[in-house]
Amino acid sequence: MKRWFDLMLAILAASLLLIPVVLVSLAVRLSSKGPILYWSDRIGRHNIIFSMPKFRSMRIGTPAVATHLLSNPDTYLTPIGGFLRKSSLDEIPQLWSILKGDMSFVGPRPALFNQNDLIALRTQCGVHELVPGLTGWAQINGRDELFIPEKVKLDAEYLKKKSFRLDLKIIILTAIKVIQRDSVSH
Repeated sequence: MKRWFDLMLAILAASLLLIPVVLVSLAVRLSSKGPILYWSDRIGRHNIIFSMPKFRSMRIGTPAVATHLLSNPDTYLTPIGGFLRKSSLDEIPQLWSILKGDMSFVGPRPALFNQNDLIALRTQCGVHELVPGLTGWAQINGRDELFIPEKVKLDAEYLKKKSFRLDLKIIILTAIKVIQRDSVSH
């Protein structure tokens, strides 16, 4: 049922977001050199690496590490990168990953391929068995402000309590947080 829901919601979202996708694509193309999409190697279900697309918000040559590990992340942003991240518009291309089955709407956020500490803790707790999500329980309970052990604790809590009803709650709370721009790093 979850996969069916993901497919239907992704198709609906892609249809509704077609004009914003075109506008953001143009804005990315016109505001900085490089490709419109950035393909990031991420850890999926069973710790298998997949490529996840995002609208490019960082300059070409930015190190492939979590944003909080950059000494001054703002210096790497493209002219519209801060806006894309604060508005979460950079996440729209992940609908492709949902359609492919690499991601779900709800699950733990996919770790970067080199976030060994996060990957190890998730594996230890069994969280690696989940399909990663566009949003998740940790996202609505702190998002970018959480330390890795706390993220994993929330991911493990989601693993134990997962249900269609909880997924709907997470999607609704995510929409509220995005609209309010709550706990979003830039």
